[in-house]
Amino acid sequence: MLPDPIGAKDLNIYGDAELPWSRVRKAVEIGIGLPETPQFLGTVGSDGRPHSTGIGAMAHNGFLYVTSGPATRKSRNLAANPACTLSFRFPDVDVVFEGHAHRTTDTGEIDAVTALYRQFGWPAERSGDAINAPYSAQSAGPGPWYLYRVTIHTATGVALVEPHGATHWRFT
Repeated sequence: MLPDPIGAKDLNIYGDAELPWSRVRKAVEIGIGLPETPQFLGTVGSDGRPHSTGIGAMAHNGFLYVTSGPATRKSRNLAANPACTLSFRFPDVDVVFEGHAHRTTDTGEIDAVTALYRQFGWPAERSGDAINAPYSAQSAGPGPWYLYRVTIHTATGVALVEPHGATHWRFT
């Protein structure tokens, strides 16, 4: 479950109604773990250069989660600057979350998120304070993988089907 926003700004330029947050929440709940849902993590390196890579995210207890190998560019970027974006294309809405990602080593949290990954077909297990599995995406680097908790600060959604709309939400 995602948190409720504390504010919203209607971005519509064509007179459509404000996009309801409930529509985005439902899209995330249904589609976040599906392999056909395009999802990308955007980070910024210590040199200021942007980087984007495909990921497999999960939502749990008001946070979004991603995994990354310790030596990957995304992990190095997050260590230098935790600001990031998570972008998703669901069947009826595009949504971009902005926030900060920090590695979690809490074993209960790791166990809960790996259980979600297993529900969607990735045989992930906690290995100490990281995650291991027989395989992962090429961009993840070799395991074990770190688990990053993304605290959402803002989100922007654009509806792709009727009723259309575009809205920016604030969480902090």
